Amino acid sequence: GEMRVGGQEHFYMETHSCIAIPKGEDGEVEIISSTQNLNSAQKWGASALGVPMNRINAKAKRLGGGFGGKESRGNIVSNPTIVAANKLQKPVRCVLERHEDMVMSGSRHPFLGRYKVAFDNEGKVLAVDIQLYSNCGHTMDVSCDVLETAMLNADNSYFFPSARVTGLLCKTNTPSSTAFRGFGGPQAMIITETFMRDIAAQLGKPTDQVQRMNLYRENDVTFYGQPIINCSVLKCWDEVIKRSSYEQRKDSLKEFNAKNPWRKRAMALTPVKYGISFTTTFLNQAGALVHVYTDGSVLVTHGGIEMGQGLHTKMTQVASRALGIPINLIHISETNTSTVPNSSATAGSASSDLNGMALMLACEIILKRLHPYKEKNPSLKWEDLVSAAYFDRVSLSAAGFYRTPDIGFDWEAGEGQPFAYFTQGAACSEVEIDCLTGDHTVLRTDIVMDVGKSLNPAIDVGQIEGAFVQGYGMFTVEELRTSPDGSLLTLGPATYKIPSLSDIPLEFNVSLLHGSSNPKAVYSSKAIGEPPLFLSASVFFAIKEAVKCVRKEAIFPFNSPATCERIRLACVDHFTDQSVLLH
Repeated sequence: GEMRVGGQEHFYMETHSCIAIPKGEDGEVEIISSTQNLNSAQKWGASALGVPMNRINAKAKRLGGGFGGKESRGNIVSNPTIVAANKLQKPVRCVLERHEDMVMSGSRHPFLGRYKVAFDNEGKVLAVDIQLYSNCGHTMDVSCDVLETAMLNADNSYFFPSARVTGLLCKTNTPSSTAFRGFGGPQAMIITETFMRDIAAQLGKPTDQVQRMNLYRENDVTFYGQPIINCSVLKCWDEVIKRSSYEQRKDSLKEFNAKNPWRKRAMALTPVKYGISFTTTFLNQAGALVHVYTDGSVLVTHGGIEMGQGLHTKMTQVASRALGIPINLIHISETNTSTVPNSSATAGSASSDLNGMALMLACEIILKRLHPYKEKNPSLKWEDLVSAAYFDRVSLSAAGFYRTPDIGFDWEAGEGQPFAYFTQGAACSEVEIDCLTGDHTVLRTDIVMDVGKSLNPAIDVGQIEGAFVQGYGMFTVEELRTSPDGSLLTLGPATYKIPSLSDIPLEFNVSLLHGSSNPKAVYSSKAIGEPPLFLSASVFFAIKEAVKCVRKEAIFPFNSPATCERIRLACVDHFTDQSVLLH
């Protein structure tokens, strides 16, 4: 079979912007950029001016959203701004209009997936052959890395005894595609979920039964050779079935559908297993700098960028816990290449892990220096400890550096350990569709997510909810349109629709799996930015199940996004019988 997955616009609140301020001597320029990658802004800014990187100071206090769209594309704005400021020797500011941003910044990679699957009479998968075609647009950008991540996540949460996954990069006349939350993972996973449902339909078995049968178990090995340690997807699966009253609600759906010929309801379950780490191994490093002042206050800087995901809040908590002092004594300054150089992009869901570990190591250095004073007088307050060390001429500044151990992947051999660990979860969604208009409503969604020992449950729940809604947009209402010559036609909110308040599930329940831990990350936490996004595919497949109620075939083509037009045309009746289905 085959399936197509559409692209997606980032639509962050703040468009790309940059301020460049020349310092008037030695070619020095300060950049304040709305970017997820200050190191890149510094490097290419220096290249544009023909000066060493040490003459460019790039910084960011916070961003109004990024979602991957500001990982590599920010230089399109920052470089001209730097050149203009250097030429005029005056500060220059550039802020893109929304339509300019949408044309220039790129989108999520559209995918085509083709698959062959061997399975037994019970529905157990024996072998898979998956081909992924990624629409890169007219330039490469980060397309190779996106395809690698897609291929490595193509199994989603399922154990395949034998698998061949092939990826191809496709150059087209469309705007260049770029990084987006999930980084290729959701596109590959939804293709896998599609054939898992085709297996169930072919055998006439319940879809959830076939899914559960094939889920990873502890110490199973992925098709690329990485063991699944602390496997929790089955726990999340069983927990979400219990919390959603899945079995009890099946009968009510059958009753509703029998009474309503033009409105249909259905539920769908979706698991997720998402690998955490940059697949480009050298990027898995981070630095942090901690200054303790004589009044006991602490200034923290690290290489991560705050863009609404709560990174600075979590880093403040890490420093507070490591130093054993109240949060109100800790302040996080802006991210700055002059304090923490050579930082990796804030992306890949890895920022809390990398920067948190670097920060914890820096704090431990400080504590080690203060230990003799604490040992001599255990009753000393923090401020007195600091004063004692200062008067003894002990350094109260420390730099921490962390590199993720034991990861790497050999693409020639097709095996290795590309990820430090996996974040796992499961979701159940119920939808109602209007067969005459193609409209749909998400009635209820239940999510159970394994986040380890959460650093901040409120932030993690917010990230799960936000990722789900953004993924919901990807799989349902958001559709990029291009002209025959490749020009983007959807250039703003008038022509490109993102989820609004009315699209949020009427009942939205998010639970964190209890009793979980993760020795591979700071204080046993887990990364949460990208993994929950794919759980929104439960809405897509619930829509497909509802459409199935008005069709004769159990297996039929249904591509993403599930727009109202696509839903209406899939609901075959005497109006649409002669129409060409949108594939």
